[in-house]
Amino acid sequence: MNRMILYKEWLKTRWFLLAAFLVLAAGTFYMGLSLSKTVQFNGADKLWEVLVSKETVLLETLKYLPLAVGGLLAVVQFFPETARKRLKLTLHLPYPQGRMMAMMYGYGLAALTILFLLQATVLTVSLRHYFVTELVVRIMVTAAVWYLAGYAAYIWVAAVCLEPTWRMRVVVIVLLAALVRLLFLSGVPESYNGILPWLVLYVLCGQVLIFHSVARFKEGLQD
Repeated sequence: MNRMILYKEWLKTRWFLLAAFLVLAAGTFYMGLSLSKTVQFNGADKLWEVLVSKETVLLETLKYLPLAVGGLLAVVQFFPETARKRLKLTLHLPYPQGRMMAMMYGYGLAALTILFLLQATVLTVSLRHYFVTELVVRIMVTAAVWYLAGYAAYIWVAAVCLEPTWRMRVVVIVLLAALVRLLFLSGVPESYNGILPWLVLYVLCGQVLIFHSVARFKEGLQD
């Protein structure tokens, strides 16, 4: 049954995951090309000057990509479950409800993690050609907040898709909007280091909403 559930999720998301991979790869390639051209025309000293003297990590053009990928993956994976009434059939299968939702949700998190790790690894390797390890760590720690926003979008948008009533959907959307606003409030490098554990906790709270929404759906609460 576990393999059947994972295969079903793969069938739903495979084309989106391919598209997301290509978009992230294109963004990463563009960033690498931009850094290379800057060094070619202005020298590595100019790149160091921009990074050290200005409040930038040189990757700002990529900052919203994880957010978009996470939110869209949740829509692709969970919206059909409610819009096409698949969730009702899914929950009546001879399989524990909690475990089934955990499998579906875990599949999405695993897919996101693979995409984000691939991009982060390529970015780290590329940056190592131009900067010392300390500066690369500074850049990637700052970018970690953007990846956290991608997880937030996936978890909380999934809760919105699975929620059976519009009143509760609006509440979840408002909470998600506040979280996203907080994650992108500051552009100063490493400005979130002190509160990063609390932000992770806030993001993970959306997991409770996912299972709560499914329970409400099973109880028959619908608009």
